Amino acid sequence: MIRAPLIGLTLDIEPGGPQAFSRWPFHALRQNYFSALITAGALPVGLPHDPTLAAPLMARLDGLLVTGGAFDPDPALYGEALHPCTTLKPGRTEAELAYIAAARDRALPILGICGGMQLMAIAWGGALFQHLPEQAPGPIAHEQPNPRNEAGHEVSIVHRTLLSRCTGQAVMRVNSSHHQGVRDPGSLVISARAADGLIEAIETIDGIFRLGVQWHPEFAIDPGDARLLAGFIDAARHATPQDRRA
Repeated sequence: MIRAPLIGLTLDIEPGGPQAFSRWPFHALRQNYFSALITAGALPVGLPHDPTLAAPLMARLDGLLVTGGAFDPDPALYGEALHPCTTLKPGRTEAELAYIAAARDRALPILGICGGMQLMAIAWGGALFQHLPEQAPGPIAHEQPNPRNEAGHEVSIVHRTLLSRCTGQAVMRVNSSHHQGVRDPGSLVISARAADGLIEAIETIDGIFRLGVQWHPEFAIDPGDARLLAGFIDAARHATPQDRRA
């Protein structure tokens, strides 16, 4: 029997209230994050927002998926002041950065989706556009007006990258749901761009599956989405975690 790797997914958090799911703060995540990983052959589990648990959790996991959400990382992390359109969830960002650091320590595969890709860029020394309409205006609506389960634009994939090998494609049709974007990938390399030049995927070149994509492959809009998730799960299945900084 093929082993199903244990994948940790970062959760969102909402404050709760009288008209909300709970009166008390609650974690939440779209169901298709979980179902997409199950389809790809993984055992997905949600991760609480507790940085002190990063090391013991990563010691149990085979891979880390950093999800997206309707919030932004603190721009102080890359030396900038807060833009009026930037929305913070400090506890979530602190926990996700701790999980990324612990996963790097153990050489675990990491997949960042949308905001997860942006946080990967920051973790590897990069920086973001805080509000694309002002700081990097272009012809593509990166907050697409059509439903998120439809494509918003195409991305061109860099040849001979991890993303290229996983998807087997030079072009993908993707959805687009973000007002921020990667300005500087830090020590990561760029593996895809939109037609307006915006960075759409970043990755390491150390032989470990560490890849961030700006779109949401869990919606399975393009055939490359399933191949991307399958590549991540296969890497987690065959990972040999170790205690080292990469």
